[in-house]
Amino acid sequence: MRQKVPPIVMTRADHARVSALASSVADRLPQLSEYLEAETERARIVEPSELPPKVVAMNSRVEIRDMLTGDQRLVTLVYPDAEDAAAGQVSILSPLGAALIGVSEGFSIDYPTPGGKERTVKVVKVHFQADGNGGHAR
Repeated sequence: MRQKVPPIVMTRADHARVSALASSVADRLPQLSEYLEAETERARIVEPSELPPKVVAMNSRVEIRDMLTGDQRLVTLVYPDAEDAAAGQVSILSPLGAALIGVSEGFSIDYPTPGGKERTVKVVKVHFQADGNGGHAR
């Protein structure tokens, strides 16, 4: 059963860069590109100083729970060049990363997996929030 989609909040800088990335991968990752474009289109855009403190921005470190397995882990949402699965660095160009951007602490979101199934992840806690302008702490 599909749940209600949580609100998305993004800074202007994150929105611009993530939108450009989504467009740039449309040919080789069409489903991911469409999902990410849909997320950025529905996002409420704010200035970095207006970003609520418990929202996942780029370079934020967050604790998430897989609602199917119950597993919890810490991940950092990063741009593709910084991706490192072993270190918990999740790319915005992955299904999980695309789902996390802009979601507030306490909310869950469904996202499609590469195998065509749907998963649900909950943002348990935002441990570190980048400023929405490239990764400095707020």
